Amino acid sequence: MPEADPHLRAVVSAVADAADHALTLWANGETRVRQWEKVPGHPVCEADLELDAMLRTSLTAIDPMAGWLSEETADTVHRLGLSRVWVVDPIDGTRDYLRGRPGWAVSVALVEDGAVRIGILAAPARNELWIARAGQGATRNGKMLKAGSRSLLPGARVPADQLPRADRDLITVEKPNSIALRMAMVAADEADLVATVRWGNEWDVAAAALICQEAGATVTDALGDPLRFNRPQPTAFGLLCSAPGIHRAATERLAPRAQEILGRD
Repeated sequence: MPEADPHLRAVVSAVADAADHALTLWANGETRVRQWEKVPGHPVCEADLELDAMLRTSLTAIDPMAGWLSEETADTVHRLGLSRVWVVDPIDGTRDYLRGRPGWAVSVALVEDGAVRIGILAAPARNELWIARAGQGATRNGKMLKAGSRSLLPGARVPADQLPRADRDLITVEKPNSIALRMAMVAADEADLVATVRWGNEWDVAAAALICQEAGATVTDALGDPLRFNRPQPTAFGLLCSAPGIHRAATERLAPRAQEILGRD
């Protein structure tokens, strides 16, 4: 079980403490006191910044030699010279958080030499704690996870509000605002596919990527290429997270759309 590692236990405790603080603010409605948009369509609130500071203090104490990459902290080149880096989204799914909906999570990953070694999602409003360590499997609330065995793309479950006409052969299921939680649904065999064709940030997906991979799911960018982390520009174009048996078919469907969009950029 991944929870048996003392170092991992310390990280889990730090993430759980931050998540509990976020839940207290959320339950009290304090997140509605001060909120704004970093850029149009990207909300942020005081809770994001409080958790960012809280996690930086606690995680740096656990591994002082690791760098820092977070959605709520100005990026610097310092992390590029380090072997290990914390990759953090203090509240993934801020929109649900602000609306009083439970589809948000605290996302923390420890990246070493470009690969995720620890991935944790704490979703206290859903009573969920997801934990993965490279090579040791993934759990939700202590129960080992295994991605689904689906082999046909038509009929695949996708967390989405609605689907494009070309994808009407897929089935929509519940969609939390947090993309990390949507990915985790694939790890738990509650969804079969999560796909995007836009530029995304490492902190959105790093922890969930390891959780999914350790559960047997396949995670790539929109073109089917492996994800690497702690890159100079910490972004990737698109995401394709799926049950392993449909990943090839999903890539064949998604890649032309991604290539068209990239050709217009």
